[in-house]
Amino acid sequence: MSASKEAAISKVMRFLHEWDHGNRTVRSRLLTAFLTHNTGKTCPELEQEFAHVASLFLARLTAWIRLTYMFGTCLGLQLQAIGVFISAAGNHCYLKEFLEVGGVLTLMEILGQKQTKEEDKAKALELLQIVSNAGRYYKELICESYGVRAVAECLAKSKTQETLETAQVLLESLAHGNPKYQNQVYKGLIALLPCTSPKVQQLVLQTLRRVQETVKEAHPSIVEPLLNLLRSLHLEVQLEAIELILDLERYEVRPMLLRGLVALLKPAKEEMQKYKILKDPEMTKMADSLPVFVQKAAAAKALRLLAQRSQEVSQELLSLRLVHHLLGCIGNREHADAQRQASLTLEHFVQTFPFVEEQVRSAMGIKLFEAFMHNADNLYMNLDEIQADVLLENKVNVSEVLQHPISEN
Repeated sequence: MSASKEAAISKVMRFLHEWDHGNRTVRSRLLTAFLTHNTGKTCPELEQEFAHVASLFLARLTAWIRLTYMFGTCLGLQLQAIGVFISAAGNHCYLKEFLEVGGVLTLMEILGQKQTKEEDKAKALELLQIVSNAGRYYKELICESYGVRAVAECLAKSKTQETLETAQVLLESLAHGNPKYQNQVYKGLIALLPCTSPKVQQLVLQTLRRVQETVKEAHPSIVEPLLNLLRSLHLEVQLEAIELILDLERYEVRPMLLRGLVALLKPAKEEMQKYKILKDPEMTKMADSLPVFVQKAAAAKALRLLAQRSQEVSQELLSLRLVHHLLGCIGNREHADAQRQASLTLEHFVQTFPFVEEQVRSAMGIKLFEAFMHNADNLYMNLDEIQADVLLENKVNVSEVLQHPISEN
């Protein structure tokens, strides 16, 4: 054996001996030194550094983390050190060793610990991402270890941007190239839609849009929570929800989605009663009503965008008495944006279908209809109480006309 090889082996043995007999402070120092000198190295380089017995140190690392993760002992350093091994180029042997000792389950348990720091959760998620990126077998292993639930819960409860975004990326990774479990990931994302955090809602919606393309089929359970997100007072959440609604138009849930959107325009009985009886402006601006009207405005906007993309969809919407409900929404003066969005949507149908124009003119009356055609965007600003009542009580029904071929202008 050459002198240089003997020196290398002797160096590694001293390192391992110091590790085995060291306390927390000693091991922390050794981990810091290891990270300083070895981060970014390839598998061959790590083997050369450890005289071809690097696995001995990896085994010690995984054993220590399993014993101490519940107490947070040097957890961040341990996770980073494991990351050096399993992220190294040519890492197959290290990855296999890590998995054989239950590495994935350990990472899941770290995510589930209430006392785990956010930065340590983010690092654990990054390690799971490395495992997922190794291929289909590894994605399935994570899913079989209840990984989808663990990562979804982490996404729902975490507070920091880094942890949230890392969890989002991991869930998306698990959905691609993983046909056996892609539906599990998809349904897990749907289950997150009712989460109360706007940031989580936004990330989940973004992920669902991409995962939907992979899954190919839309599950009916997506409709209700998606429509509920139109109540959000956060514009970024509303916009993402509308984009996903537009994407879902191509799938079998379209009839359910269209019916749900139209139903959102309908005034509740108590809503009508409040409008007719309570004249105090402060009463009509109750905070608990705001999300309902925000939802109406977003629904009207989504319906307009859907109709503009497809005449077939437009006909389906007309058969659902959309024109009747749009007129009623315009007449409800409790929320200006809902009036405005409904007016703009109605304008599209009036300009597209002559028979709709006729019925709207008849329902509005000549003067109001002319004002509507002149500037649908600002109609709500000039609507008096009598005109509003006329719109609220309209009886427009285009179902009979729909029995005949529809022609465009």
